[in-house]
Amino acid sequence: MYLRWGESQGYDTEILDLNSGEEAGLKRVTMSFTGDYATGYLRSEKGVHRLVRLSPFDSNHRRHTSFALVEVYPQVESDNEVEIDPNDLRIDTYRSAGAGGQNVQKNETAIRITHIPTDIVVTCQNERSQTQNKDNAMRVLRARLLDLKRQQQEAELAEIKGDHVKAEWGSQIRSYVLHPYQMVKDHRTDHEVSNVSAVLDGELSDFIEAFLRSTIGQ
Repeated sequence: MYLRWGESQGYDTEILDLNSGEEAGLKRVTMSFTGDYATGYLRSEKGVHRLVRLSPFDSNHRRHTSFALVEVYPQVESDNEVEIDPNDLRIDTYRSAGAGGQNVQKNETAIRITHIPTDIVVTCQNERSQTQNKDNAMRVLRARLLDLKRQQQEAELAEIKGDHVKAEWGSQIRSYVLHPYQMVKDHRTDHEVSNVSAVLDGELSDFIEAFLRSTIGQ
């Protein structure tokens, strides 16, 4: 449904991950949509979707209700390298300490680097050369700054995604009913249509527009 909608809007779509259910169907699918305003449009789909149908996996042809949770968030770019401004560093040298705190080097070969903006402190004294210790300390500092950057991105992503919602009865934003009648209804806007097949085939624009109009001014 979403892939067909994305293709109809001219977005580049891609399935990044797909996990099948234990017995049938799909357990989880991760897709990407690349194009102008993709996140803005798709955020209207965030929430629980409810499907009512005669299950093709039930030999007795009984009516079944299924729930799917849709999460939408923008892609976060993560660089493998971290740029460090030399002006943000305070570099101190001192003598390497051995067992019991004794100085094992006559020269100040040990390095302490402080990244002033984050107050991260890295020390290195294993090498006999001050240059080698500095290089090692910088590698550790870059790794710690990259880890901090990822933590910040995860926190921002969690804020964008919002509170976790369980995929269960009573929390759905939209219902797709194929039996005993046919109707798709958005419970936030009350927008509904009877052509369920068309919606499942990607005709979502009217629902998206109705939701976005309802949020104007919020």
